[in-house]
Amino acid sequence: MNAGLRVAVLTGGSGGLVPGIAEELAKAGFAIVLTARSKDGLEAAASRLRLLVEAPVVTLISDARNASSVSSLAGQVVDQFGRIDVLVNAAASSTPIGGAIEEVDVDALIADVNVKVGGYLRYAQAVVPAMKRQGGGHIINIGGLTGRSSDTLSGLRNAAVSHLTKVLSDQLGPFRIAVNAVHPGIVRTPHLDELFAEMAQERDIDAAAIEAEFVAEIPSGTMLSPGQVGRLIAYLAGSEDVAITGQSLTIDGGYSRGVFL
Repeated sequence: MNAGLRVAVLTGGSGGLVPGIAEELAKAGFAIVLTARSKDGLEAAASRLRLLVEAPVVTLISDARNASSVSSLAGQVVDQFGRIDVLVNAAASSTPIGGAIEEVDVDALIADVNVKVGGYLRYAQAVVPAMKRQGGGHIINIGGLTGRSSDTLSGLRNAAVSHLTKVLSDQLGPFRIAVNAVHPGIVRTPHLDELFAEMAQERDIDAAAIEAEFVAEIPSGTMLSPGQVGRLIAYLAGSEDVAITGQSLTIDGGYSRGVFL
């Protein structure tokens, strides 16, 4: 890869973890392309990011469920920048699917998987030709720790993300394209604050008490910030080495207790 401007495409770019990840990638010298379905959300996220970084920040609309839309996005990025160095796949529904098995909405579950797992694959398919032409790149798939437990049925999408990551790394390694999954633990986002408020209302206690219960389960004693996740991703994305590939990497302050070899 050349020493010129490097380009990172981040899906699900209008909220959640992505703005924090984008900030760290911009600080590491990447031009940032934020993409999602909502133009208003994207522009708001981009406007906030431009106040914090000097790197170029552009927004492009795409729909993870639609292969033509995703392919068009990749073409627009190449037309504008001439290359795609990094894809951070993060587009996903934020609503967990679970409950009594007799009541599970299977169609909703499949739609959820279509966005996250199908979408990740569609974006990978779209950027790989450019990465092959330029001699390498990085694909980083954002998963989640629900894939390691049976608490929520929709966690199966994160198990599938790990599987997809390994398959892609096998196929793309010979082209110097590294593919890894990052599974964040409990991260401070507006969505998490909303969840704590809902749980507090259900139990008629203060949201701070709910937060304290979660923090008590984290060995490091603190929740993660999106920036901490972003720094891990910037480290992976900034490497010319593809020795780290096909891995499912956890960043959670020690929250998950399993031993994974």
